Amino acid sequence: MNREKNTRREFIKMTAVSGVALGVSGNVSQLLAQTIASDIQEIMTPDTNELKANPFIPHRAASWWCTLEDILWPQKKVTDKIKHRAEAFAKAGIDTAINFGFHIRFDYSNYFHQLHGYYRNVCEELHRYNIRFMDHYSCNHTTRPRNESEFIKVHKWQRHHVLLFPDSVAARHAQYEGHLFDDLCELDITDGSRGYSGAYQIEVFCPNNPGFLEMHRKYLTRLLKEVPLDGIQVDDMCDYAGLRTCGCRYCRERLKRDYDRVIPPFSDKDFWGNTSGKNSYHWGNYENPAFRDWLRMKSDSFVDHLKMIRSVIGGKPLMTCVSSSGPIVLNSLSLNVEKMAPELDFFMLENVGINIHGVNWVHMDAEALNQKDIAHKQGKAPALALSYTIYEKGGYLGWSLARFWGVVNWSSTLNSRLIEEPPDAMEIEDIISPYNHWELKNSDLANSNSQDFVEARLVSSLDCRENGWRNEQGQEQWDSVKAWSSALVRHNMGYRFLRSAELADERALCSEKTPLILDNVGSISNAQWHAIKKHLAEGGTAWVSLPFGVCDDKGIKRSVPLSEELMKMRYKNLVILPSAVVADPLKYLMSKNKFHPVVKQISGDANWAIRIRFYDKNPVLHFLKTALVAIPHPLIKDISGVPVLKDIRSDSKDNKLVYEIDTARLTLPALFAMSPEWGKEQRKIMISKMSRNVSRMHINLENTTIYAVAQQKT
Repeated sequence: MNREKNTRREFIKMTAVSGVALGVSGNVSQLLAQTIASDIQEIMTPDTNELKANPFIPHRAASWWCTLEDILWPQKKVTDKIKHRAEAFAKAGIDTAINFGFHIRFDYSNYFHQLHGYYRNVCEELHRYNIRFMDHYSCNHTTRPRNESEFIKVHKWQRHHVLLFPDSVAARHAQYEGHLFDDLCELDITDGSRGYSGAYQIEVFCPNNPGFLEMHRKYLTRLLKEVPLDGIQVDDMCDYAGLRTCGCRYCRERLKRDYDRVIPPFSDKDFWGNTSGKNSYHWGNYENPAFRDWLRMKSDSFVDHLKMIRSVIGGKPLMTCVSSSGPIVLNSLSLNVEKMAPELDFFMLENVGINIHGVNWVHMDAEALNQKDIAHKQGKAPALALSYTIYEKGGYLGWSLARFWGVVNWSSTLNSRLIEEPPDAMEIEDIISPYNHWELKNSDLANSNSQDFVEARLVSSLDCRENGWRNEQGQEQWDSVKAWSSALVRHNMGYRFLRSAELADERALCSEKTPLILDNVGSISNAQWHAIKKHLAEGGTAWVSLPFGVCDDKGIKRSVPLSEELMKMRYKNLVILPSAVVADPLKYLMSKNKFHPVVKQISGDANWAIRIRFYDKNPVLHFLKTALVAIPHPLIKDISGVPVLKDIRSDSKDNKLVYEIDTARLTLPALFAMSPEWGKEQRKIMISKMSRNVSRMHINLENTTIYAVAQQKT
């Protein structure tokens, strides 16, 4: 931490304690600063028994950033920095620190003693404040830029990994525990070279190579012996080399053993499809069942790798990185969180990035709630949303989204993925501190005891994804899912995801009467078909957009689509409607008197989204603005050339909102509105009865840019 950042941190702390006003557009507003001072002492008084007594459930997480000088542990400069940062994390109300840096872990195989000593020291200091520490690293790669251009690129855009990799001569001899890294790599099917990802300038280890698995097992055993970690995120359980790999003997043997298939020559276009494009993520012929089986084998391999990790770490919480869970392109990466889910304890989603596009959050709602459902089905496991930011308002947006979605907030800067550090960059603990303190003081909601208010169940089909299903217009099922999700958000309708396994479970499917949304579900198994018919026969509702059931769950085309039988059966509550991709299906349903939402807006800015959730059976309403305006940094751009997000504003004209509530389905007690943007202020919400089953709710969100919450008075 340089002197400038130390000075900035001390100024922010003094401001928080004294209540000195910086203004709403400053780093810490006057109203927020007033809420912090009384909380600091309580946070800084640790209960030394808490770490042992309580299960590890994160609530307010943040990245623990490393720099190259940290490998010089135990030099005093490094140990002093650990102490100061641990104290700052405690004062910021952070309960979980997640390592970020020294990422491509086997790049540091010559320095594990120093590295583990550093992390052990970090754990000791954080544990003094009851803060848990999770390691976070990639085991599947080594940094190997292939030419001078790639070398320059890795030093421009991958600095956040903390770079310390050998040169090309030394790399030929790099090893750990007798395993030469070059011998463990995937093989490129096109030319037999080692598997490589130009996106990160890395060579890729093969998850089916027994030497690699043994090397990782030995390293993980050593890591846990030398560092008292509270949990671990083994990152990148996927294949960044894409469909160019892997052609090694172990992958060929596994494909033959598990699927009785062989990898054909690269010249076989019936298997490889159109390979004229350099991006191998879009290769492959999904019409060929052998190709689909090869993809399944590749994702199976990462599941088995996770099982090995689980056997080593035992009961410690395990997490991996998931940047997405829905689209077909994930098949090319072998990234399948639904298959990995039984081995995981926490489920994270990379969410808001550092550039201006982050304000357009509605399209991310589908990913967030799908991930949340995957976690929920694993015994209500915690779901985390990782939001990157450079400046304060980006951190606030990420914090707000986590509350809106009902998940754990993981806040992180990403300065080192820029060419150089911005001169006004803040530490993540300084960015997130005021919002954590406001939450702790005013609205500390436990997601583990919460339940979303659900009016519809949106089907997301892993079967469609794995089979590469697309309709005649080239749209995949996830396109329809995202379109429905956006429509549900904009109509303030509560929904949850229903995935392939639950769709095949008759009892689970029929246990709820909320409508099923089946849009472009081209792949339907026999078990799913029987469950859907059972649901409809018992009076359940289904909103279906064709095509439907063109092929089975293995991608084998049916002679007659199931939609033809479905249309003939004339179920009372079956509605065939246009796809959400081409029209607003909820407007259509309401115009046909087929559905009435619980919440209907009467007046005020229509760009406020509402998410209703029950905490210990008490309703809470989260309000998040959908029409946010990004203020770009005038000079700094990210790796894609998009301006970094500097600030956020809203063009709302009328924030005095009125809604009609269907009280037959939702009863609201006396509520008060709050927001970090108002400091300690609580505004009473007026609820007036209009008729037997209709009330009107009046809420004042004046002077609110991003987020507010309505709950019973604290």
